[in-house]
Amino acid sequence: MRLDKILADSGFGTRSEVRKLISRGNAVVNGKVVRDASCKLGPEDELTCFGKPVEIHEGKSFYYLLLDKPDEVLTAMEDSRLPNVGDLIEDRYKNRGVSPVGRLDYHTTGLLILTNDGELSHRLTSPSYGISKTYLVRFSGDPLTDEEIAKAGSGITLTDTDVPVRLKPCEIVREAEDQARVILTEGKTHEVRRIMAHFGKEVISLRRIGIASLFLSEKSAPGDLRELTSEETELLKKAVWLS
Repeated sequence: MRLDKILADSGFGTRSEVRKLISRGNAVVNGKVVRDASCKLGPEDELTCFGKPVEIHEGKSFYYLLLDKPDEVLTAMEDSRLPNVGDLIEDRYKNRGVSPVGRLDYHTTGLLILTNDGELSHRLTSPSYGISKTYLVRFSGDPLTDEEIAKAGSGITLTDTDVPVRLKPCEIVREAEDQARVILTEGKTHEVRRIMAHFGKEVISLRRIGIASLFLSEKSAPGDLRELTSEETELLKKAVWLS
């Protein structure tokens, strides 16, 4: 199997990205730096990238996981101080190089995809593909007005930083007086919380329930982990023109 394919399959980036890191001398095969992306390796070879062992395996290359991220869990595969999603993932997946697709804030729960498919991960997080992310937000403050919902639907400008930030239009649907469904197509830092603060409301809880056409089951509970079905994986690939 080619070196660039192994590293791409293990979550180190797209094929073009891993070719760059290989050319820079970050891949070591059997103790020697290899800069040839087309180098062929077998299961008997020892490979590291950035000093991290990479398993060379035959058969299934890509893994697609859905984690219902709990509160107070960092979106990272490892951290020396805080609980992280890597603590919730079985070694058999971690050894295949799965990593989170995008991130959820420490106090945001819900749908988090993990995969070692670097190309799919890149496309799902790239703003150019406009992938929708759906959140349920519970907040304190006055109920959302029709005017506020319309403003969000036209795109608001946040002024909570030194440089004003113009947001893409988002959809807000009232679920209750203190709860709403928010659908974004971009991923600015703390975007939902900042949108709600812009309208004078404070987020009490925030849960992502959907990415593109993939949604959490109503029975899903924080900490649940499973592999995506082939149908679910196919839907995600279609959303980013990979199928």
